[in-house]
Amino acid sequence: MRTVVFDLDGTLANTSGDLIAAANACFRDLGLGDQLDAALDQKTAVRGAKAMLRLGLERAGVPDEDVVDAQYQPLLNYYGQAISTHTYLYDGAITAINGLVDAGYRVAICTNKPEALAIQLLTALGVLDHFHAMLGSDTLPVRKPDPEHLFETVRRAGGDTTRCLLVGDTETDSKTARAAGVPSVLVTFGPAGEDMAALMPDALLDHYDDLGAVVRRLIG
Repeated sequence: MRTVVFDLDGTLANTSGDLIAAANACFRDLGLGDQLDAALDQKTAVRGAKAMLRLGLERAGVPDEDVVDAQYQPLLNYYGQAISTHTYLYDGAITAINGLVDAGYRVAICTNKPEALAIQLLTALGVLDHFHAMLGSDTLPVRKPDPEHLFETVRRAGGDTTRCLLVGDTETDSKTARAAGVPSVLVTFGPAGEDMAALMPDALLDHYDDLGAVVRRLIG
């Protein structure tokens, strides 16, 4: 079956506020105070926990990869304690997903967020049951941009790996789709939206209202 696979952070939901809050909690524990700005550092937030830790430590003048590694789990712990305080789904996302399902598509999530946290977040947002499969960064021995992460997501959703596409918001998503030989759709409303055109995806998505038409054009 035709399958549409979605990234999570920055694609289905803006999670940057809660991610940045967790990172700042780590910096406060280190005696550095808040180092990240919820509005200005959204691009870094969607690149993951270690990217936020690196940026904050660089700003504080104490770049140290050992500290990044040591603070990774504490950051995830803080994040799990307040995972949906500031997070919100992008406008029209669930309506578009329901429309795809009604039209006979399988829908799934392939994210580099740890699986338990992804399930926790999707449950808190009340949308976990809208998807036929959900694979996180630690579900398999590999993760995006390895194409097997995407292919196994499609398989677990009951889909056909030769008739799928990936909707995302980062260079990692672009690389994943390219490695898998499937179409990529990159959203322009995420934190790095203005950078997406340069990645030359098969389609840019300005609003979820347009998703159905884009999907039909790319995979039928």
